[in-house]
Amino acid sequence: MTVDQAGPDTATSPEGERATPDALDSLGRWTLRPGVSVTVLPHGVHLRGWITSVTLEGGAGLPVLWGCLAEALAGDGGAELARAAVAGSPLRAALVTVIGQLHDHDLLVERPAGENGDAAGPWLGAVADRPAEAAAALIRSRVRVLAARPDGPLARAAARALDRAGVRAATAEAADLPDGQVVLVAAGPGGPSPCAAEQDAEDRAVVVGLRPGVGFVTPVGSARQARADADGLADRLRPREAPGGAEHPGLPALLASSAAQRLICAVAGLRDPSAEAGDARLIPGLPTALVAEREPLRGEYRTWAGPVLVDADRVRPRADVRTLTEALARIPVLTDRLAGVLDEPDPGALPQLPAALVRSSVAGEILVSGSARADLARLEAVCRAAELLLGKGESGLEGEGGPVVGAGAVHARGRALRQAGAGAAVRQQGARAGDTAGPFGGAAPVPWSPEPGRHPQALHWWSVLVRRLGVDADVAVSRLDTVGGGAVFHAEVQVQAQGRTATGGVLGTAVEASADEAVAFAALSAVVRVQAAADAPHARHLVTPGGAVASLARPEATAPWEDAGWTTAWLAESAAREPELQEALAALTGWSPQPWEPPADAHADVRVLWSALRQCGFSVLSARPGHRTHPTLTEGSR
Repeated sequence: MTVDQAGPDTATSPEGERATPDALDSLGRWTLRPGVSVTVLPHGVHLRGWITSVTLEGGAGLPVLWGCLAEALAGDGGAELARAAVAGSPLRAALVTVIGQLHDHDLLVERPAGENGDAAGPWLGAVADRPAEAAAALIRSRVRVLAARPDGPLARAAARALDRAGVRAATAEAADLPDGQVVLVAAGPGGPSPCAAEQDAEDRAVVVGLRPGVGFVTPVGSARQARADADGLADRLRPREAPGGAEHPGLPALLASSAAQRLICAVAGLRDPSAEAGDARLIPGLPTALVAEREPLRGEYRTWAGPVLVDADRVRPRADVRTLTEALARIPVLTDRLAGVLDEPDPGALPQLPAALVRSSVAGEILVSGSARADLARLEAVCRAAELLLGKGESGLEGEGGPVVGAGAVHARGRALRQAGAGAAVRQQGARAGDTAGPFGGAAPVPWSPEPGRHPQALHWWSVLVRRLGVDADVAVSRLDTVGGGAVFHAEVQVQAQGRTATGGVLGTAVEASADEAVAFAALSAVVRVQAAADAPHARHLVTPGGAVASLARPEATAPWEDAGWTTAWLAESAAREPELQEALAALTGWSPQPWEPPADAHADVRVLWSALRQCGFSVLSARPGHRTHPTLTEGSR
């Protein structure tokens, strides 16, 4: 940092005198936070706070400048220093700049004042924005520790942790609580409710649960919300060992102290401890649960998409996923090995070239997904697995009706409309052959051959299929008749002889905005099918790629060398055509996908999954009734 740079709070009049107060004039309100460590450097100073740090570097006079400022912070608050540093001088500008850096890095705190000033203590002084107000809130708080066995190790450890923090706690029996769960309730202004099951809406509560080998701490919320979260976590966290074994002595203490800390932070108006971890895996805006395991003994915050939403901040609709980065960040939440609702897609030993394959499990059956990249394959696998579970095997691509899942509304709508467009292709192909009648004319065949001038991605995936994999394939392309003249192309790749699949028939289909794009995705789907048949023959479900993912995968900018042959540039091109394609598909099918909700008699697991998807920004839409995919089309022009 250059110390002679004028600070943003300095203002001078034309006569050189200060027109408005600056940071040095108001320094008397502030002091250095307790616990801040200072290391003087040859040409600067390094300061380390609770979770922030800053290094100020300049000339050899900066350590001297810091000494004067530190003395002022510890003493009179800078009144004498403000008189010595005249307005407009480099010294005053340097002081204002340093003070601004201390504020920016949260290393200053307001001086304690009033009757609660001394009660704040070093901990609140180090972490609270207003330590005196936080201390007053803790002094007024009344916390009850409710448990089926108040003398159990979990309840005793929670009460001890609250007492050590200076919070008065009373332990009471609650017969309606399951064994192994303890509720910590801080009463609101209305006072505590006499019934553990009917706490006042303004009460704040957290539940700590312990099962053999594993335990949890819920997010802070109302007593009803905390109890609902506890029931959901207890259902998902299966015991890690047989009941009755000796529990690790540190596990109850770890859980109880964490629960007490979360509740104390909520009462005092401090950030939740999960926010202090700086874990990039946690999704902003979603609650977190602490999950602890015995072997090895550890506790870790995990994003929690609970099945029951009670509190207003939990019921509030979540923003849709808009980018591939956001979608990929939410997949670990949905597929968390302890608290998730889906199995994690993993490449394992599956090949990643020429197409990338991943594998997961759905209701005990193997699902394989493939795409041009592993991240795209993982996203497709999660969406398809959710469809299968939501529809209990009758959803989306392989059945009649049911839900379609996408990472956000645009992705879900693109997947649903492409499915409906494939059905329209069947009808128009049949109409052209004279087999059926329909409101549109027949599909118009479009000649396509792998010749120079075609899109590089279409040529690449076609070459991979017929040359690298040795499949004797042919492709039929047709332009579908749409209302309004929007461009919709359908491509179908068929095997003409016994190849690696040894099955014959249709290998891949696609509905896209251009002939080359349709061929590229259809050929890529065929490559995935051929690879999966050879390397994952026992897979029950196969997910092939489509162009809907381009709306998420479009990069903000492409490198100068990334031409249309690069996957990123190809997806950017596809994403640019996606709005017009969706409009054309909606006109072609006469249908607009609508939000899907589980029926009233749906299984509880279906509602849990649907709720988790929505909380993570995924969209669930209804599929068009009567839709079929991978149809056998009539023979078209080759």
